[in-house]
Amino acid sequence: MDDEVARLVREERLVAAAELASSRGDPRTASELFERACDWIRASSAAMAAGDPSRALLLAVEGADDTAALAALGPAVAEPGRGERVADQLARRGRHAWAARVYEAGGKRADAAREWERAGEAVRAATHLDAAGDPVGAARVLEAAQRREPQRWELYVALGRLLFRYGKAEAAVRALQKVPNDAPEHRAALTHLVLALDRIGLAQARAEAQQALEAAGGPLADDSEAAPASTTAKRRIFGRYEVIRDVASTATARVLECTDPVRGEHVAIKILAAYDARGGGRDALSRFEREVRVLGALEHPNVVPLRDYLPEGPALVLAWMSGGTLEARLTAAGHEGVGLAPARAVEIATAVLSALGEAHRLGVLHRDIKPANVLFDDAGVARLADFGVAHLGDLSATATAGVFGTLAYMSPEQREGRPATVLSDLFGVGVMLFEMLTGERPLPNELPRLRPSGLHKDLDARHDAAVLRLFAIDPAARPTDAFAARKELSALPWPSTIEPAAPRPESLHPESIRPRGTRLEAGPDGQALDLWIGRRVERVPLSERSLVRAGAFARAGHRGLQSVLRVDRAAGEIWLGAHGPPLARPLTAPELAYLRAAIVALHGAGAVHGSVDRRHISEGRDGAVTLLFTSDCEPMATADLDQLALSRLASTP
Repeated sequence: MDDEVARLVREERLVAAAELASSRGDPRTASELFERACDWIRASSAAMAAGDPSRALLLAVEGADDTAALAALGPAVAEPGRGERVADQLARRGRHAWAARVYEAGGKRADAAREWERAGEAVRAATHLDAAGDPVGAARVLEAAQRREPQRWELYVALGRLLFRYGKAEAAVRALQKVPNDAPEHRAALTHLVLALDRIGLAQARAEAQQALEAAGGPLADDSEAAPASTTAKRRIFGRYEVIRDVASTATARVLECTDPVRGEHVAIKILAAYDARGGGRDALSRFEREVRVLGALEHPNVVPLRDYLPEGPALVLAWMSGGTLEARLTAAGHEGVGLAPARAVEIATAVLSALGEAHRLGVLHRDIKPANVLFDDAGVARLADFGVAHLGDLSATATAGVFGTLAYMSPEQREGRPATVLSDLFGVGVMLFEMLTGERPLPNELPRLRPSGLHKDLDARHDAAVLRLFAIDPAARPTDAFAARKELSALPWPSTIEPAAPRPESLHPESIRPRGTRLEAGPDGQALDLWIGRRVERVPLSERSLVRAGAFARAGHRGLQSVLRVDRAAGEIWLGAHGPPLARPLTAPELAYLRAAIVALHGAGAVHGSVDRRHISEGRDGAVTLLFTSDCEPMATADLDQLALSRLASTP
C-alpha cells in the first residue's frame, strides 16, 4: 500500500483509497478496501482482477450480485482444494443455495443435496441424491419437505416421478393423486400418473387420467420419459428384453413382464433388489443364486421353466405364466362366493406335489409353499415357482439360516424355529388344498372350523381325513412324502362340479369348548380386555399388507417386538399384545442393544420397520422397552435406516 492510499485510509476515506489503489494497479488492496467499505460488488470485481476467484465469489454472494457470483463460480471451483473450502464458508454464513451451487459445480452431489435441502430446495436436493445413487435419501428429503409444506405440489410430482422410476408404481400413484386439479403442477402430475396407472394395470383409471391430461394440453415436453407408453419407445432392459409392465415387487426382488425379441416369446424377469456392493443383501443374493441352481436341475412339467440367468442383474428369465397365480384365483373365487371344484383343487394340489416330489428327490426343500408361488400356464397347468428360499443339500440338516415362508402356510415346526423337512412342504400344500375346497384359511396351531365334506355334497369323511392329514400339526401324522400324499389324494373320487352340502356345515369340534358371549371388552385407552384369558390386547385393521407384516413380527420371535396374538378374519382385525406409553427419554446402552437385536430379528424375518422413533417404542410397567407393530412402512425404508434411527434415540432427548 503506497503512502497516498495509506493517508486516505487513515482519513477513513476507504472508497477513495480503494479507487486509487485500483488505478495504480493494486487490485488486491483495492478489493480489501472496498470490502471494508462494504462495497461488495466492487470488492468482488477487484478480487477477480487480482486473480482470486474464490474470494470474488464470496464477496459477490454477500453483495447479492448473482451475475458476478456466477462468473466467479467456475474459476473458483477450478482452483485445487478451494471449492470445498468456499462452499463451507458459504454454508457457515447461511448462504446454503450458493454453497450447493459450488458443490454442484465440483461434482459433490451428496454435499450439494444437503445444502439444497437446507436452502429449502427439496426437489433439487432429491435430484442430486438420486443421481448419486441414493433414491431412498431422495424420497426422504421430499417426504420431509411435504410434512413442512403440505401444499407445495411440485414436491408430490417429484416424489411420484422418483417412485415410479424405481418400480414403486402404486406408491407413485398415491403421491401424484394428491395434486389438486387447480394446482399449476396438475398437468405435470397427470403426465406421470398416466404411466404409473398403466404400469399397475388399472386400465379404466389410466384412461380417465389420459383424458384429463389431453384436456390439460398433453404431456409436458420436459417430462417426456414419463409420457404414456403409447407415445414413447419401449423400455429395454439388459440390452434385449422389452418391458411391458411391472408385475410385482417385494423387499428382495421385482418381477417384470417382458418380451424377448430373439425368441419371440413372453417372459417374466425377476430382478434381485436387495443386494448392493457394500455387502447388504448378501443372504438374499445367496438365496437367489440357489434358485438358479434349483431351476436348472428341475426340468419338470409342474415347475416354471428357466430360460436364462443374467448375472449382471442378477436376474432370472422365466417362461411367462399367462394364467396368473393361485392366490388371484382364490381371491376371485372368494369375491364371487364360490370355491374351486374339488376335482380342480386336487388337480392343482397333486401337480404341486409332483413338483415337490422331484425336488425332494434331488435334495431340495422349497420352504415357501403358498398360493402366490403356484402359477398357471396358457393351458391352465399348475406350476410351482420361486425356489429362491430352497434349502439345498442334506435334508436332515439340523439348522437353518433363517425362517422363510408365509405364516399361514408355514408348518408348526418352522414357526417354532425347528429345521424344515419334506413334511414341512406337505403342510403348505395341505393348507392350500383346504383353502381351495372351503374358502377358509386355517389359523396357525388351531383346528379348522370346517370340514370339506360340510361344504361339498359328494365328499365324505375319507376326503376330510386325506386333506387334514396333509397339514396335521404333528409331522409324524402327515404322509411320508410328496409321492405318498399324491397317491392318497388320487385314490379318492373328487367331483368336478360344486354341489353344496347342507346349509349348516359340520363343525370339527363342539362349540362348548369355547366360552359363549362377547370375548372382548373395550377399555378407555383404546385397548381391550380379552375376557376369555384376562389378557389386554390392541387391535389393528386386517389387510393384506398388515397381515404380511404381522407374519414377519411373529417369525422374528423377539421379546423386544410387540407380540402378534391372533388374526381375527371374521372381524377383520389383528390382535397385538397391549403396550405401555411412548418412550419419553433417551435409551440406555442396554436398551439400545436389546432393541438393536429385535430389529435384526425383524430384518431376518424379511421385513423392515420404517418408523423407529419414540412414538413406536413403549416402556412397560416392568421398565422393559418394546418396538411397536406398524401396519405399513415407507416405500423407501431400509434396514440401514432402521438402525440409524435407533442409534439417534440413544443420544437425543
